[in-house]
Amino acid sequence: MKWQAQKVERQASIKVSDDLSKSGLNAMISLVFGMYNGVDVLRSTLNTQNFTSVLFARIMNSFQFRRISTLLDSAKKAPNSSQSKSIRRNWDPIPLPQRTLAEPRGQDLDYVNVAHSHLVHSDWTKLDKLVVGLTAFRVKHILLKVQKDYVISYEFFKWVQLKNPSSLTLETHSIIAHVLTKNHKFKSTESILRKILEPGSIDLPLKLFDAVLHSYRMCESSPRVFDALFKTYAHMKKFRNAMDTFYWMKDYGFLPTVESCNAYMRVLIDSNRADIALAFYKEIRSSRILLNVYTLNMAVHAHCKLGKVEKAVEEMQKNGIEADILTYNALILGLCKEGKTKKAAYLVKELDRKNLVPNSSTFSALISGQCVRRNPDRAFQLYKSMIRSGCRPNEPTLKMLLSTFCENGDYDGAVQVLREMLERSITPDSAIFSELCNGLHQYGKDEMVLKLSKEVDAKHVMPEGSGKAKSLNS
Repeated sequence: MKWQAQKVERQASIKVSDDLSKSGLNAMISLVFGMYNGVDVLRSTLNTQNFTSVLFARIMNSFQFRRISTLLDSAKKAPNSSQSKSIRRNWDPIPLPQRTLAEPRGQDLDYVNVAHSHLVHSDWTKLDKLVVGLTAFRVKHILLKVQKDYVISYEFFKWVQLKNPSSLTLETHSIIAHVLTKNHKFKSTESILRKILEPGSIDLPLKLFDAVLHSYRMCESSPRVFDALFKTYAHMKKFRNAMDTFYWMKDYGFLPTVESCNAYMRVLIDSNRADIALAFYKEIRSSRILLNVYTLNMAVHAHCKLGKVEKAVEEMQKNGIEADILTYNALILGLCKEGKTKKAAYLVKELDRKNLVPNSSTFSALISGQCVRRNPDRAFQLYKSMIRSGCRPNEPTLKMLLSTFCENGDYDGAVQVLREMLERSITPDSAIFSELCNGLHQYGKDEMVLKLSKEVDAKHVMPEGSGKAKSLNS
C-alpha cells in the first residue's frame, strides 16, 4: 500500500510539474514574441517547421549563453559608457548556424570536375555542351570550387542565368552574393539581388536571409553580404523588408554600415517618410553603429521636414558630432520656411565662429526666408551678396525672387532677376512673366516689355502665354 501511495504522489508531482512547464513555456512565448516587431507577419509567412525553429532560436536567445559576434568594422569601435551598458544588457547575438553541403559523387563529381576545368580555361564552347546536365546541386559545387576567383564565379553565374536559369535557386544566389561582397563588388551584388526580389513573394525576404545566413560559414563570407542585402532593400524602397533585415541582422550579431544607414534615411526622407527616418535614427543610435555628420544631417533634415526645427537644433547641439555646412543649411532652411529669419541670422553668424563658409544653399535659404516675410528688398540684397561671394543662385531661388518682386510691385527688381535667368537659359513661369509684362505696361514701360520679349525669344526660352504679353505692344 505504501508503494501505491508513493506512486500516486509521484504522478501528482509530475502533473504539477507539467502544468508549470506548460504555463512557463506559454509565458516565455509571450515574452519572446512580445518583444519582436512584426510577429503577426512572421506567423503568417512561416510554415509550422520554420516558425518553430525561429521560436526556439528566440527562446534560446533569452538565456545568457556565450555568443559568437562577427560585427562590422564600423561597429567595433567602443560606444560611450551608457550605450555600452545598454548594449550588453539587451543584445546577445544568436550563434551562427552552419549548413553543410553533401559532397558530389559519381556522375555529379565527374560533371563538376569537367565543368570546372572548362571554366578555368575559359572554354565556353565546351561548357555550352554541358548545359543540359546543369542542376542546382552542381551549380552550387562549381561556384564553391571557383569562389576564390570572383571574376570567373560571376561569369559562370551569368552564363547559367542565360543558358539554364531554372538551375539557379536562393542558395546559388546566396553563394554568388557572398563571393562578390567579399571582393567589394556591391553594385553587381545589388543587381543580382534586385532580379530575384522585384517579383518576389511576401515570404521571400525571410527565405533569402535564411539562405544567406546558412551559407555564410560555408563561403567564409564577410558581414558586408548582409549590409548589401539591407542596402538593396533601401534602394528599392522596400522599407518594411529593410527594417526586418536590420532586426534579423542584429539577432545574429551583424550591423549595417553607417553609409547604408544613411542611404536608407535619405530614401525615407525623399519618400516623405521623415517619421520613419527618425524612428530608424533612434534605433541605430542605440546600436553599436558609429554615426557620422551625414547621419546627423539626415536627422536634422527629417526634423525640419516635420516642422520640428527647435528639435533639430537640439539634436545638433546634444549629438557630439561636429556639424558641417550641410547641417547648418538644413537648420537655416527650416527656420526660414517658418519666417524665423532672426534665428536663421544667428546661425549664419555661428558659421563664422565655426570657420564654415556659406554656400549657394545657405544664401538660397536666407532669400527664401525674406520672400516668406514678403521683404523683396532684403531678398535682393542677399541675392547681390550671393553673387559677390561667387555663389550662383539655382533655378527655384531665381523663380522665387522673380515672383516675390512681381507680387510686391517691384518690377525693376524683377527685370534684373529675369535677365539673370536669361543668362543661365532658365525659362520663367508663364504666369509670372505675363504678370511682369502687364505690370511694366501699367507703368508705361511698353518698350521694356517688347525688349524683354525679344530677349526671351532670342534665348529660345519663351514661356507659354508670353504671346499675350507681346500683344500689349501691338
